[in-house]
Amino acid sequence: MTTKERQETVGTVLILDDSLTVRMDLVHAFEEAGWITVPCATVAAAWVELAAQEVDCVVLDVVLPDGDGVDVLRQLRTQAATESLPVLMLSSEAEVKDRIRGLSTGANEYLGKPYDSGYLVARAQELITSPEPESADHVVRVLVIDDNPQVRDRFADLLQRSGYEVFQAESGLAGLRHAAVRRPDAVLVDAMLPDIDGATVIRRIRLDSALRGIPCLLLAASDDAGAELTALDAGADTFVQVGTDDDVVLAKLTAALRQTSMALPAVDTASLQRLKKVVTIGVSALAEHAEHLRGEGFDVVQAQTGQEALELLAFQRCDCILIELEDDGADRLDVCRQVKAAPGVRDVPLIVIGDDDQRQTMIDALDSGADDYVSSTADPRMLLARIRAQLQRKQIQDEHRQIRESLLRKEIEAAQARADAQIAQTRAAMVEELERKNQELESFSYSVSHDLRSPLRAIDGFTTMLIEVVDEHLDDSGRHYSERIRASVKRMNEMIDDLIELSRVGRAALSRRPTDVGAMAAEILSDLAAGSPGRTVETVIEVDLSASADPRLLRNVLENLLGNAWKFSGQADRARVEVGRAPNGDFFVRDNGSGFDMSQAGRLFSPFQRLHKQSEFPGTGVGLATVHRIVERHGGRIWAESAPGQGATFWFTLPE
Repeated sequence: MTTKERQETVGTVLILDDSLTVRMDLVHAFEEAGWITVPCATVAAAWVELAAQEVDCVVLDVVLPDGDGVDVLRQLRTQAATESLPVLMLSSEAEVKDRIRGLSTGANEYLGKPYDSGYLVARAQELITSPEPESADHVVRVLVIDDNPQVRDRFADLLQRSGYEVFQAESGLAGLRHAAVRRPDAVLVDAMLPDIDGATVIRRIRLDSALRGIPCLLLAASDDAGAELTALDAGADTFVQVGTDDDVVLAKLTAALRQTSMALPAVDTASLQRLKKVVTIGVSALAEHAEHLRGEGFDVVQAQTGQEALELLAFQRCDCILIELEDDGADRLDVCRQVKAAPGVRDVPLIVIGDDDQRQTMIDALDSGADDYVSSTADPRMLLARIRAQLQRKQIQDEHRQIRESLLRKEIEAAQARADAQIAQTRAAMVEELERKNQELESFSYSVSHDLRSPLRAIDGFTTMLIEVVDEHLDDSGRHYSERIRASVKRMNEMIDDLIELSRVGRAALSRRPTDVGAMAAEILSDLAAGSPGRTVETVIEVDLSASADPRLLRNVLENLLGNAWKFSGQADRARVEVGRAPNGDFFVRDNGSGFDMSQAGRLFSPFQRLHKQSEFPGTGVGLATVHRIVERHGGRIWAESAPGQGATFWFTLPE
C-alpha cells in the first residue's frame, strides 16, 4: 500500500478555473495531500457538481468564460447549503481593490497568481479543520515526517497496528504546517530532510508556545553518538535509529507521551508554523523580499499606498506589515501611526524598511510605532529572520497575556468565592441574630400583654365601682365618660388578646398535613351566619379545595380573612363572599364590600394599621398581621387586590 493510499481523506475540494494548467496543478497538489478533487472549467459545470455532491471547500477563479467568480461567491453565500462553505479565491487580479471586492463578498481567502500551491492547500486544510475536543476514548495522533516513503510506511504500519492514528509529511516545512493545523500528540521526524533538517523542525516546535509541549522523537540512520547529542540539544525527547526494534520504538514513544501528560497544559495561542500573511506597502525594494518570503511559505499581499493597506486590513487578517520608506517617508510614517492606532491591527508586528544611512529616519520610524527597522540593502534572509523574531515576540506576548488573564480570572474567582463565603457566613449570622431578636420580641410582646391585663382589670373594676357609688350624682356627660373608659378598656383587652395570638403564631410548632380548606371555610362561614341572624350573604366555595398546612394555623387564616370579608361587605346591597383557587394553585378570599385604595396596601399586614375608621368597621388591626405571619411560616406569600367600593380579593399561597 502506498503512502498516498495510507493517508486519510482530508476532504473534498471543488476547483473552478478555466485554465487547464492551473486545474491540473491544483488537482495534483490537493490529491498529494489526501484530498478528493472535483475540477471544473465553467460556472455551469460547477453548479452541476455542487448539486450532485457535497464538498468541503471551493477554490474559485475570478475571471471565468461564462461568469464572474465574485458573482458565484455571492450566490454561494445566499444559499443555505453553501453559506458557510470555505471559499478561496484565486485570481490574476491581485490589486487591493480586487481583494477587497472578493473578501467583502464573503471569501475566506484571496490569493493572487502566481500562487504557492503548498500554501493554498495548507490554507484550505486550515479552514476546514477545527480542534477536536479531548474525550475519554481519544486516539493518540502521531505525525511522521520523512522524505523516504518506505520509512514512512514502516512507522505508519507499526503505529497503526498499535492503535495510533497516523498522518504523514514528506518535508520539514510541510510537517510544521501539519503540526500547526492538526496539533498531533507526538512527532517522529527524520534527521535528514530535503528542506530543513529534523533538528531544526524540533527547535521550531520548541520555540512555538502552541506546539512546544508535543513530544518529539528524532529518527536517524546513524548510530554516531554525535547525532544523538544533536537531537537532544535541539530539544528532542528521545533518539531513535531507523533500524531500532519495533518494541523499543513503541516503548520510547509511550515514555515520551507519559512524560508529556504530566506537564502543564499548553497555552492556547496561534502557532508560529501556521500559514502567515504579510502585507507590504511599497514596491521597489520590497519586490525582491516578497519573492523570497513567498519561497519560504508566506503569502505576500502588496499594497501601493498606506490607504490601500488600511482598507485591506479591515477585511483580511494579517500577521506582519512591511512598510517601505521612499521619498514620501513622512507619509509612510503617518501610516505607521495610523496602523498602531487602528483596533484589531495595532498589535500586528510592523517593520519599516529604509535607507540605513539615514539614522534619524530609523529613530523616527521607531518613534512612530514601528517594531523594527531593516535596511533596504539587507540580505532577504535577514528580513526573514527579523519577521520570525517579531512573530515569536507577538506569540510570547499573547501567551503572557493569556497567562495573566488566566491568573487574574482565578484570582477574581477565588476572591469571589471568599466574598460569597463571607457573605453566607454573615447572612447566617444576619438571620440567626434576627431570629433571636424576633424570639425576644415575641417573648416581650407576650410578657407585656400579660402584664397589661392586671392594671386594665383594675381600671375596669374601679371604674365600675366608682360608677355604682356616684351614679346618682353623675349627669349625662359623666356617664358618657365612664362608658368611654370601659369601652377603651375592652378594646385594649381585645388588642392584648390579638398580640398574644400573634406571638403564639410565631412560637408555635408547625405541623403540616393534608387539610380540607373548603370544609373549614364552610364551618367558619356557618358560624358567621349564626352570629348575624338578620343578615343575608351569598357564599360560594369551590369544590376540592385542599392544601398541605397546619390545620390550626390555617383556621386562624380563614377566620381572619372570612371575618373581614363578612364585615366589610356589610354595607353592600347583595353581599357576596367567595373562596376559591386559581388554575396556578393560588388561594383567594373575595368579597364585594367597601374595598380600599391600593396605594395604602403596604400598610395592610402591619400590626395596628387600619384603612377604615373604627366607627365604620370595628377591629384592632392585628388580624392581617397574624395572617401574614402564618402564611410566611408555611413558605408562602399573601397580597391583596382592591379598589374603593369594588370589594377586595386576598390571595395567598401554601406551597407543598
